[in-house]
Amino acid sequence: MSEPTRSDPEPKPAALPPVVVKKYANRRLYNTETSSYITLDTLAEMVRQGRDFVVYDAKSSEDITRGVLTQIIVEQEGRGQNLLPTGFLRQVIGFYGDQMQGLLPRYLEQAMTAFTGQQEQVRATMQKTMGSMGTLFPFGNIEEVSRQNIAMMERAISLFAPFYRPPEGGAAAPEPAQDEVASLRAEVEQLRRQLAARKDKAGAAG
Repeated sequence: MSEPTRSDPEPKPAALPPVVVKKYANRRLYNTETSSYITLDTLAEMVRQGRDFVVYDAKSSEDITRGVLTQIIVEQEGRGQNLLPTGFLRQVIGFYGDQMQGLLPRYLEQAMTAFTGQQEQVRATMQKTMGSMGTLFPFGNIEEVSRQNIAMMERAISLFAPFYRPPEGGAAAPEPAQDEVASLRAEVEQLRRQLAARKDKAGAAG
């Protein structure tokens, strides 16, 4: 008896190379892929669509992608879409010139990656729920997301704890730092209580 023929899995399409954008002295942006001039709003939409791009100065060929991305954020914030809290901005500014400056970019990138992953998990859960005839909110999935949120916050506290340790000699750490850690711990504890309440409610309903 001959074995059924197995078809090899289709190869995944190769990731598209970054779009090369040139910025001229008159601040105009030129998309070399479409041979057309674009705006910062166009680049912002490309980011939301997951299309990578790199921006070069047309004269010096210097990579100015970071500056352009920062400019996009400034424009979005200026339109009233306030995504970055004032306290967060002050904290970031405070790290410039600090000995911990080199650690912050990697930490922020890892934190955003973790947050994006959880965001996708929540979206998938919502789509699955809306397409099924079951309960409106699947308790198991929400509980798992809550656990992950708590774990992520605890990791954040442990990562930032070294920044707030008092210097040698017993001097106390600055009050704002202590307040920040206490606030984070209080939020973690609140999430724990909410998770426990949801479990009790689900048990009573069952």
